[in-house]
Amino acid sequence: MSFDNVYEAITEDNDARWAFGTGFADPLSGVDTSVPSGVDGAQLAAYCLMLGDDALIFSHRLQEWVSNAPELEDEVALANIALDLLGQARLLLARSGKADGTDRSEDTFAFLRAENEFRNVRLAELGGGHFGHTIAQLFVFSTWRLALFQRLESSVDPVLAAIAAKGVKELAYHRDYAAQWLVRLGDGTPLSHERMAEGLAAVWPYVEELFATHPVELVDAASLRPEFDAILDQALAAGTLERPEIGAIAGVSGRTGRDGVHTEQMGFLLAELQSVARAMPGASW
Repeated sequence: MSFDNVYEAITEDNDARWAFGTGFADPLSGVDTSVPSGVDGAQLAAYCLMLGDDALIFSHRLQEWVSNAPELEDEVALANIALDLLGQARLLLARSGKADGTDRSEDTFAFLRAENEFRNVRLAELGGGHFGHTIAQLFVFSTWRLALFQRLESSVDPVLAAIAAKGVKELAYHRDYAAQWLVRLGDGTPLSHERMAEGLAAVWPYVEELFATHPVELVDAASLRPEFDAILDQALAAGTLERPEIGAIAGVSGRTGRDGVHTEQMGFLLAELQSVARAMPGASW
């Protein structure tokens, strides 16, 4: 299988990305996954793993809204956003396995790691709140991730650059969807305004972690903050909302999600996500 470029290879008819489990084609099939000269394969793998875990875990959280969202239209929208993130997770986790030379598959990463081996930000694993919580979580996550992926489009690794270029289009929709609901709820009834404010307050302690400097970085996370703040301020103003005056949640001895330290919710999420693979190792489904 040959393509003119990496982006073409991971899009169009080769876009096999919609689920985890046996029987699915390698999402990077036909792509040259050799690590470019001058790039540290271990660092590239670690970075892709972090971004892949963010997408995988938040995708699972969003899937919980299927049959629970306020309207059928929003169930479909959230399901599609979850599927977009699942597709990003598959590509990024597969890239990680190629970059570090282990050739581990996305299924191995998703199903066969312990909680402390996951490197997602803690914002991605939050769940159990009302619709306002999820809208706030989605708006913060997609605004941050879109700014990050826009910078990764110029990555020296052509595979990561192609994944980012594909993800930018998806994340732009995710952010737009969340922003519309944030404004609608914030500038709606007194009850909807209260719920949206509650959602922002619930996720705000986890925002600072998104911009923390990490030893493995292909993009300086702190450099994303001005753009994030500008977009956030526009949305809050339109929704007659204010920034919560709540401090960041500290890590454990300075360690947070990127270091494998998670919230209490993470263990329950993984128990559900990994149950079939753990119960029947080596089975096909």
